[in-house]
Amino acid sequence: MNLSARTEYAVRAMVHLSTADPAEPITLDSVAQQEDLPRKFMEAIFADLRRAGLITSLRGSRGGYFLGRGADTITIGDIMRAVDGPLWEVRGLRPQDTEYRGATEHLPTLWVAVRASLRAVLDSTTLAQLTSGDFNQLVTDLTTDGDAWANH
Repeated sequence: MNLSARTEYAVRAMVHLSTADPAEPITLDSVAQQEDLPRKFMEAIFADLRRAGLITSLRGSRGGYFLGRGADTITIGDIMRAVDGPLWEVRGLRPQDTEYRGATEHLPTLWVAVRASLRAVLDSTTLAQLTSGDFNQLVTDLTTDGDAWANH
């Protein structure tokens, strides 16, 4: 699985917003500059995050962006879906909508299991956990396995 630049940039921007003073709006320019992200690309990402209700904006000379809700209620899965759509697809299809015949007929079961494992991690990890590094038990267990850090 490859993580898109859109998703990586969106998560980085959301982490940045979550660590800011909640009473002070953060400008898109500030996020782009401090995270070394392309401003034009970030405009489209912020539009997606705003449409999803993950951020809100305040217009005007003192305007900027805020988290749309608490960092403890926004999951990494929420962010990923907002900017890139479904977490896992097979050739543009949802895993349960794929069909195979013969020896490969059981592939949909595997694809659904892969999606379920992604959901288990991404939908149980909040922005607050990511910012603090205080991950839930599932993430902790998966990352303490030494083989998890090895390339295969």
